[in-house]
Amino acid sequence: MTRLTAFTHGSLRFEVVDAGPADADETVLLLHGFPQTSASWGPVAAHLHAAGLRTLAPDQRGYSPGARPAGRRAYRIEHLVDDAAALVESSGAGSVHVVGHDWGAVVAWALAAHRPELVRTVTGVSVPHPAAFLRAMYAGPQLPHSWYMGAFQLPRLPELLVGDERRFAAILRRTGAGREQAARDAAAVSPYPTGPLNWYRALPFAAPGYTRRPVQRPALQVWSDGDGFITRAAVENNDRFVLAPHRLAVLSGVSHWIPDEAPDELADLVLEHVRG
Repeated sequence: MTRLTAFTHGSLRFEVVDAGPADADETVLLLHGFPQTSASWGPVAAHLHAAGLRTLAPDQRGYSPGARPAGRRAYRIEHLVDDAAALVESSGAGSVHVVGHDWGAVVAWALAAHRPELVRTVTGVSVPHPAAFLRAMYAGPQLPHSWYMGAFQLPRLPELLVGDERRFAAILRRTGAGREQAARDAAAVSPYPTGPLNWYRALPFAAPGYTRRPVQRPALQVWSDGDGFITRAAVENNDRFVLAPHRLAVLSGVSHWIPDEAPDELADLVLEHVRG
């Protein structure tokens, strides 16, 4: 099996951690969220490797040094999904079990919906199908928990906040992130905050209806009751947008940062889902 250290999509070059047994029959695609990188998947990936699975963990658009295009329209969800599809096609895996956390979950759900031939199962961690999330925004209690999405639309000011490594690490800690993990993520993202912020700024430019397509692959939603960003109402809507077996798993006493805080529990859930 050829190992990838990078892959290309158009003119962009993405770094990727390709690991696990060389003879693995199945591959798990791990997609990070904001403001993290592939490093956030390390403990989860180790657990999956021990179970005989290959993992692919890319640094996504705006995070990889060779994939930081200018302008917020370059970060539309359609482009993020196409990046993930390009990795799957480059990997030789044929199809994958896709697992995404936070923004990575948005990409995972959309990849499963729009490129189902590349996806065997989908797992959303923290964040549900985008249509379920929007439903909770408009007709539920989600909106006050997502105030920062509007704040990130402002010019320059968010860069000043995210670009201040010490201050940003302190903010992450207040959301439940561990000291080491908060320092890791702030150090990785603070030097180039605009690309990661543009994921939010591109939201108004998504293709009409793109995020409403339902998923037709077996789906697992993992949510934690200590999440200060995503409400239970959002994830309880999720099965409305999955036309296949769907399961909601709730972790008790865990913050939004599930891959860091509960990697073994998350990996066990993924393994059960993949093998089920």
